[in-house]
Amino acid sequence: MMRGRPVIFDNEELVIKAQQLFWEKGYNATSLTDLLKVTGAGSGSFYNTFKGGKKEVFSKAIQQRRVEFIKFRNQLGETENPIELIKDFFRSIANAHAQAHHKGCIIANTVVEMTFIDEELEAQAIQILKEVEEMFTETIRLGQRNGQIKSKTNAEVLGKYLITFWCGLNTLRRMYPDKEVLSQQIEMQLAVIS
Repeated sequence: MMRGRPVIFDNEELVIKAQQLFWEKGYNATSLTDLLKVTGAGSGSFYNTFKGGKKEVFSKAIQQRRVEFIKFRNQLGETENPIELIKDFFRSIANAHAQAHHKGCIIANTVVEMTFIDEELEAQAIQILKEVEEMFTETIRLGQRNGQIKSKTNAEVLGKYLITFWCGLNTLRRMYPDKEVLSQQIEMQLAVIS
């Protein structure tokens, strides 16, 4: 007995492929044709997997970034010097390849792109950035308590500072995709949490 065509796509792999496309082009400039081409899915398989279409796969793509931030938060909890791990995270940006510089951060990009366009997707991206801010704040507060950070500035203010720095850095790296320039700027900004 013949069955219907099986779903042969690993959902997570499909989301990662779609994520890379959204990251490069943005939500609005990415068409269904683009998604089908990059994922290799037929339109039937795509809609069977993502009943909400492009918006659902985009939402899953940005939620996948949340998973990566949660992994980083877990790493912070496992290291003796989480402040250095945060600094190393920012420092690693200077060493990224040119394509990564031009893509920036998909979450920060989403906040900007979705303002006035899709409140739900904008809210999801804002929530992820707020969670990262909270992660920074908690780590800074701990660093102040154990003497790893000398600054007495309120940890919440410094957490917001690091998110501001993160969002600004993702624009700066597009302007100056140069390791030396970025390294200088990163070290200057990180002095705030020394």
